[in-house]
Amino acid sequence: MPDGLAGDLARGVMRAFGDMGQSCLAELPLGTGRRVDVMALDRGGLLTIVEVKTSLADYRSDNKWREYLPYCDTFYFAVAEDFDRAVLPDCVGVMVADRYGAAVIALSPEFKMAPARRRALTLRFARTAGRRLMRLDEPEFL
Repeated sequence: MPDGLAGDLARGVMRAFGDMGQSCLAELPLGTGRRVDVMALDRGGLLTIVEVKTSLADYRSDNKWREYLPYCDTFYFAVAEDFDRAVLPDCVGVMVADRYGAAVIALSPEFKMAPARRRALTLRFARTAGRRLMRLDEPEFL
């Protein structure tokens, strides 16, 4: 998980999803070479991507977020309370977060994910989670 404000926001997002009974991974790599800030998996297999934005400059310099939409059922930007949310697009969800939790300010629409991609992402999620757990027991495991 990143340090500083980005890490705090990601931590709060993950706590909020955990409170909703979902499992989360930070910094999950996609097969495209991109890495999402947070991905959540709910009990029904729906996948949510959350992109953390720490500042207006961070948001404006990010042109890759649209590439994530085919890889999730819902998509959110997570920002701090003092972020100017008026600049965020209406076509995705918005969360306000801090290190202790997050609140959904605007619900994300649902995106249609291809079944083969859903299966591949669910397996990637599970395998990544398993490998991270293995490293806790065996730190030299790559």
